[in-house]
Amino acid sequence: MSLQGFVTDRSMFRAVAVEVFGSVGVRMPFAAGEEIYAQEEAADLVYQVISGAVRTTRLMSDGRRQIGDFYYPGDLFGIETGPKHRFSAEALGDCEILFVKRSALKHYGEEGARLERAVWQATAKALERTQEHLMLLGRKTACEKVASFLLEMADRSKAEVVTLPMGRQDMADYLGLTIETVSRMLTQLQADGLVEFTGCRHFRIKHRAAMARLVVT
Repeated sequence: MSLQGFVTDRSMFRAVAVEVFGSVGVRMPFAAGEEIYAQEEAADLVYQVISGAVRTTRLMSDGRRQIGDFYYPGDLFGIETGPKHRFSAEALGDCEILFVKRSALKHYGEEGARLERAVWQATAKALERTQEHLMLLGRKTACEKVASFLLEMADRSKAEVVTLPMGRQDMADYLGLTIETVSRMLTQLQADGLVEFTGCRHFRIKHRAAMARLVVT
């Protein structure tokens, strides 16, 4: 599936999920850096981002960190195939989260059934993203990784000037690079005239076709 096709399907799915989840979910605010759930915690709740952004992370025994994904308003997250969370989830900034106990969905009648279907759709999308992430980590060059990341963030934002809720260390831990390498690749993409940064977390794609050619799919 192309990146554009994936983003379109994701947007349609999120619109349905927002409608269903909003009718049964419990709303809770989280401050920047606050943990939403912990690694190895029981995984019976399903979450949806209402505002802000969320990252999922896994801490290895030697202290290294791998970021699993980033979630934006409308995204469901915290969905596991086993009884525990393999990653923890943290608020990237102040955010608002809806959550519902998955085992209680049967008590919500048709709304619960619709949400269960939305959860299965989210599981399928998570598998697609995991496969894309695996390809990114294993086969792409550092420049291709950073370019892919910026293109995806631009497509998910749908704004001309994209605001990144994550810092460069988060980007590095997601892409399997060092923060120094991420900074070098961002500088290279700017020098090549493909992107333009206005501050550390605001950018726009100047030449999308050239960026797309750079990204190996």
